[in-house]
Amino acid sequence: MNLLGLDIGSSSVKAAVLRDGKVQGEIVHARFQTRHSGVRVEVDPRSLLKAVSDAIQQSEKAARSVDAVALSVMSPAWVAMDAKGKPITPIVTHQDRRSAELAIELERRIGKARFLRLCGNRPIPGGISVTTWAWYLQNEPGALRGADLVGHLNTFLHRQITGARVIDPSNASFTGLYSTNDQSGWSDELCEAVGVSRKLLPDVIEANRIGGVVTRAAAARFGITAGTPVLAGLVDTSSAMLLSGAAIGQLANNCGSTDVLGLCTNRAVPHERLLTRALGVGQKWMSVSTLAAAGSSFEWMKNQIFPDWSKDKFWKFVTRLGRLELKPNDSSTGTVQFEPYLAGERTNVEQRQGAFRGLTLSTTREQMLAAVIQSLVEASAARLELFQALRIPMRRRVMLTGGSADGLAALLHREWKGKWTFYVEEEATLRGLAKLDPKPRD
Repeated sequence: MNLLGLDIGSSSVKAAVLRDGKVQGEIVHARFQTRHSGVRVEVDPRSLLKAVSDAIQQSEKAARSVDAVALSVMSPAWVAMDAKGKPITPIVTHQDRRSAELAIELERRIGKARFLRLCGNRPIPGGISVTTWAWYLQNEPGALRGADLVGHLNTFLHRQITGARVIDPSNASFTGLYSTNDQSGWSDELCEAVGVSRKLLPDVIEANRIGGVVTRAAAARFGITAGTPVLAGLVDTSSAMLLSGAAIGQLANNCGSTDVLGLCTNRAVPHERLLTRALGVGQKWMSVSTLAAAGSSFEWMKNQIFPDWSKDKFWKFVTRLGRLELKPNDSSTGTVQFEPYLAGERTNVEQRQGAFRGLTLSTTREQMLAAVIQSLVEASAARLELFQALRIPMRRRVMLTGGSADGLAALLHREWKGKWTFYVEEEATLRGLAKLDPKPRD
């Protein structure tokens, strides 16, 4: 079977024809812009759809002869649509933090323990999209007056390409309105607590189910043959986990601007410092720990603190520092310490911020960089202790993927306790889609 895989991240769309887990031909890319304005992080839906169209049309004839289309998407990427499927809000991404105060209020009103029991997660600002919905209801209710459907990115793409109203369990888990712990459907209690109408929510179907088929209008717009089945799709790191085999206890590490470490489990194990979601297919789940600013911390340091250095010089210096045993108060770091939260924290309702401590008049920028490295190394190692508390035996062979799988990953794993082996799977979030066995919708 030939499958057209579409992998949509925070800045680009990747498209390729897949067969038996392998890419046929080339992977094509089309970029779109993510807008950062203070605590707001949004994508213009029109620019994203253009990028999807551009990526598909770069695939030319190959995209027209596939047996099905599958979607791998960043999550959450929340958006509201009108009765015709037209977006009436921006796409609000997982990095958005405008809803922090409302998230605190939601958790206070419902209770941390009850929120975890009902949906498996705390109401993380932006990272669990119910907080974004609550923000619009309170601050821009007029924007939602014509809402007919609210969902995540795969919901939006289906509405545009097939006309269907669907979401998969992995994305539903990150809405904060879904009963993630048993995958039993939308929670009436949570919908009522937020003031959300169930009528606006999409149908939850497994990621490998056919959500709908390409309409004639979408065929003309996107360059896919009308009538081609489109699978519901799933969260990008779930797709990567499928490529690994999704064995219970398997770890998959997507290492890039954001570092995402996921553990495949046979049951939901809610934890206040982890994200919990359905895998998207079958009765499996993922427990996830995220360093929201991993590679992006180094990009920030390069752009703001080392603008006079070339990228090559900067990364060679990072690599050299990464080999050192960096500890506070040694010559490399001095007294400097760093809080690695430049993009907030995806498991904390009250958002933390990045900060340097221990700066003196003798502090050098090299010492500041060393402190950034050490903080990320320690944060990466600390995640294993959280996973061990779940009592799910972990396999010691870890799959790596992402743009920094070869370089940054080695640094982040430097202080993992015990013996571990790592292997790299390039483009895992795209190639994992080939593991979806298309099934008709129930």
